[in-house]
Amino acid sequence: MNKISITSNSYGKLRIAVDIGGTFTDGLAVLVPIGRIWVAKTLTTPRDPGEAVTTVIVDLLKQVSAAHAGAQPAVTEVVHGTTLVTNTLIQRKGAKTGLVVTRGTRDVLTIAREIRYELYDLNLEIPRPLVPEALRLEVDERLDVEGEVATALTDAEIDRLTRDVGELDVEAVAVCLLHAYVNDAHEKKIAAAIKKRFPKLAVSISSGIAREIREFERMSTTAANAYVQPLVAEYLDRLDGRVHALAPGAPLRIMVSSGGFTSGKAAAETPILLLESGPAGGVLSALNTARNAGIDQILAFDMGGTTAKACVAVGGEPLIAHSFECARVSRFARGSGLPILMPSIDLIEIGAGGGSIAHVNDLGLLNVGPESAGADPGPACYGQGGTGATVTDADLVLGYLNADNFLGGEMKLRKDLAVAALQKLATQLKLTPTDVAWGICNIVNENMASAARIHIAEKGHDPREFAMVATGGAGPVHVVEVARKLQIPRVLATIAAGAGSCLGLLAAPARVDRAWSNPALVKDIDWGRVAKVYDQLRADAEDELKSAGAGSVKLQWWIGAEMRYAGQGHNVSVSLPWRKINAATKAVLLEEFEQRYRQLYGHLVPNAAAQVVTWRLTGRSVVKSHKFAWGDARVSAKPVMHGKRDIWLPLVRKCAAVPVYDRYSLKPGTRIAGPVILEERESTLVVPVAADVRVLPDYTVSITIKEF
Repeated sequence: MNKISITSNSYGKLRIAVDIGGTFTDGLAVLVPIGRIWVAKTLTTPRDPGEAVTTVIVDLLKQVSAAHAGAQPAVTEVVHGTTLVTNTLIQRKGAKTGLVVTRGTRDVLTIAREIRYELYDLNLEIPRPLVPEALRLEVDERLDVEGEVATALTDAEIDRLTRDVGELDVEAVAVCLLHAYVNDAHEKKIAAAIKKRFPKLAVSISSGIAREIREFERMSTTAANAYVQPLVAEYLDRLDGRVHALAPGAPLRIMVSSGGFTSGKAAAETPILLLESGPAGGVLSALNTARNAGIDQILAFDMGGTTAKACVAVGGEPLIAHSFECARVSRFARGSGLPILMPSIDLIEIGAGGGSIAHVNDLGLLNVGPESAGADPGPACYGQGGTGATVTDADLVLGYLNADNFLGGEMKLRKDLAVAALQKLATQLKLTPTDVAWGICNIVNENMASAARIHIAEKGHDPREFAMVATGGAGPVHVVEVARKLQIPRVLATIAAGAGSCLGLLAAPARVDRAWSNPALVKDIDWGRVAKVYDQLRADAEDELKSAGAGSVKLQWWIGAEMRYAGQGHNVSVSLPWRKINAATKAVLLEEFEQRYRQLYGHLVPNAAAQVVTWRLTGRSVVKSHKFAWGDARVSAKPVMHGKRDIWLPLVRKCAAVPVYDRYSLKPGTRIAGPVILEERESTLVVPVAADVRVLPDYTVSITIKEF
């Protein structure tokens, strides 16, 4: 590995973001405080993800050095998002993991919720627990629902347990005891004993990972954290070495699913928080773009090579979900995955990615996904051995992509191979390859629009009131058609949209979330005890924020609660700015709960008693608006047009020639009429209908659709 000289000078300082996706690894460097950016993109290297990270960092540093006549601004930090945790759980390639539970609860992972996610499927596949029954150990101890000791944990029992752990021959251990969310003393004693006897063993305790009620979900989360911990710790350690070899002294920050970043050390201890780190970056990028445009209601749309995801954000803030499901055996079926209790931006997977493979189903109909060609072998047009017709192949045949300008011409696409892959389906369906290509795109767009429509409706909103913001390599290709189907009139495509998640990583605040379950009716809450717990949670959170480099910056704090009426099964999330916890908190909390309940359900429940199930704490550094500009001289006095290209126009259902512009050449204030194509190295913006296309001051492209 060649070390690139990093020196401090008058040019400013450099921040770098790298996001590993299922198909491509994106990188972006920004010169602060002036906001000049450089972008890099390469195929993901699944066998060694860090190799692609190194490639994009080297590329970025070379670009920056060239722009500064060989000089190099100092790199102050590298922010990283990754799919490693998600992929490890999906592929079941984690560590051999043991599980320690209270006597009588060893079958909780197997029993699960006893719910059939497809009621009439006789061949239903249930997700296998990460820890098999043979690796689950019971310990003779018990706490009651108030956290009081019902059966003491003796030293003799701990000695027996540690001997049994040694006989399992595992790499990691998860500890999940009954009611440990109220009292963590027994879990901590067991963890300390295991670590003392087996110093190299990774140990996860539920009170440190998911301090919340619901035994199955808490156990599933703790087991998942332990399952991926050794792999992630090793990966982050190697990556830290690679980063420091290229940028000495630059700390490695890790993006977490809730929309903030944390330190590499904290990420290695609780890697389950990284599950949705990449998509969270895309949402933050969309929010930053919307803030700069004065828009406060958006549908963030991130479509990459493997998946497409969406997020509703109102008032400049994304909704946060505190439960999540991963590694589904049936991709879009809720209940078919492993439940995870963790704070995450409320994303919904709404469809396929560019690498999703089309096929003819048993009914003789065209379907797309869920299988993906990924980065290896990739779509047929990559020429790397893929033979299935993918969304990318369809986009190429429809003229939406330029075969000679993919990744700026570094990667040539093979239209002949795309046509050959589509012809196989065309023969089965008795259609032309072009008809099949449009069928693939239309199915994908319709599926994404339908899922997004439901997602928005569930939040109590009308899609016509939103703007749609596109990120990801395939996002700008499909966003206008998806917006048109949703009747959304305005679309924004961020600067460097193809690496948009990286813009979000650089715009992300440092963030930490904590939780404590202690179900109680509001009228019976011991406010002194709650205040004491909040003091402990905040002290712990402040330590983590300091380790993430946010110790000297202004921090914002919120208290939150999961509430419901006694007897109900679902919670309503409420949030309040930080305040002193005392008896006066009761009235403020009830007012916020009732306002939120009315918003969701239209009315309150007469004579019902409100209950707090889980208390929450969130701390983060202040969110700032970031404005970016190209790092080199790309913008021209006049738009650079690369001629015209035949593309499929959905409203007239035929191909026609439309202008093709170099997006890099477009300066703020430029106006172009659609249909039009705007090409850049990392992505292509496709506007296949009449529209007003404008370049905003921050180089965001704004499209106002005129045909629906």
